[in-house]
Amino acid sequence: MLFRFIALFFPAAALLMCGKWVQAVLALLLQATLIGWLPATVWAFLVINSHHADKRTERLERAILANANTAKRKKR
Repeated sequence: MLFRFIALFFPAAALLMCGKWVQAVLALLLQATLIGWLPATVWAFLVINSHHADKRTERLERAILANANTAKRKKR
């Protein structure tokens, strides 16, 4: 929720928090104009959603691998 609040008012900062510094610089250039603020905000929301999806996928992969390793140990 905090990411989305930051993305709404400071899209470049939200992109920096996701580790996308080149995109943050470009978003900051967009934010410099009032017309560019809206596309920068939408862009930040899309990047944040993608960032959260990547984190979810990583957690699922770790859980699946941990489960597979536990199953292998039980077979022995």
